[in-house]
Amino acid sequence: MEEREKTERKKIILSGIQPTGVFTLGNYIGAVRNWGRMQEEFQCAYFIADLHALTVRQEPAALRKQTLEAFALLLACGIDPQKSLVFIQSHVHTHSELSWILSCYTQFGELSRMTQFKDKSAKHTDNVNAGLFTYPALMAADILLYQPDFVPVGADQKQHLELTRDVAIRFNNLYGNVFTIPEAYIPKTGARVMSLQDPTRKMSKSDTNINAFVTVLDEPGVIVKKFKRAVTDSDTEICYREGKDGINNLMSIYSAVTGLSYEQIEHDFSGKGYGDFKTAVGEAVAETLRPIRENFARLMQDKTYLEDMYRKGAETASLISSRTLAKVKKKVGLLSK
Repeated sequence: MEEREKTERKKIILSGIQPTGVFTLGNYIGAVRNWGRMQEEFQCAYFIADLHALTVRQEPAALRKQTLEAFALLLACGIDPQKSLVFIQSHVHTHSELSWILSCYTQFGELSRMTQFKDKSAKHTDNVNAGLFTYPALMAADILLYQPDFVPVGADQKQHLELTRDVAIRFNNLYGNVFTIPEAYIPKTGARVMSLQDPTRKMSKSDTNINAFVTVLDEPGVIVKKFKRAVTDSDTEICYREGKDGINNLMSIYSAVTGLSYEQIEHDFSGKGYGDFKTAVGEAVAETLRPIRENFARLMQDKTYLEDMYRKGAETASLISSRTLAKVKKKVGLLSK
């Protein structure tokens, strides 16, 4: 029986997002829509990384609003607080405490090599603060507190996960088996969604052209209009092939939201014009995103429910992470209360 329980334990997966705004269609197809599905396979923990947001100057009221919206958006996208641990980082004091301890086990040279520090320092020359430099130690604490087996990482976070692993291994070598060494989780990603105005570039909400990207909270009319304005080519045939970046992108999106193969799409739209196809893609995307937009609007009308969920999440996160922190404090020689 004990052996069976060991084999049936779900692996733990942890992910954090900064409260910096709404997901794009690219974020959703590429990663976010898998999060709800992962709840069945993994023991999931998701948190809003509001402490990380402080490395750049924030307008306080805006940060509070964006943090609540980010929490609601996770739930609207299918994260079930009955199945997953969902919380706000600053509500769980163990993150800051372990961050300080781990910063004492992270080398100056390691932190100075972090590319995000270099990039953000160049971008915010008037505010190159210590938090920006020690950010990876807090990220290591965020992860290691929950002893996860896996952490989903994009290309821009691989370096931070490697540092987390290095610090955890260093700590374990000194004090024994304290931390689980997390592995990078490479999800089965959906299609790579490109800009609607420049299909050679990835879709991004920082694009200055608002017609280049779609967000998961865009109204149906807005979505259809953006797709109608999508850049294509001077050809008329709807098919996937080299040199047709705009149509390839639209076919990729349509396939991702409908489940249809490229061959089926080519067959269905044979003899039809680009205008018909753009409208069809826009309507299919609008319908796919409709439940998210409606769930988000409903959740934001029920602040009491959101507060109840993030408080319960913080309580559970504190209980779980306190066990790890207590073990760490004992190992490094801090006197218990």
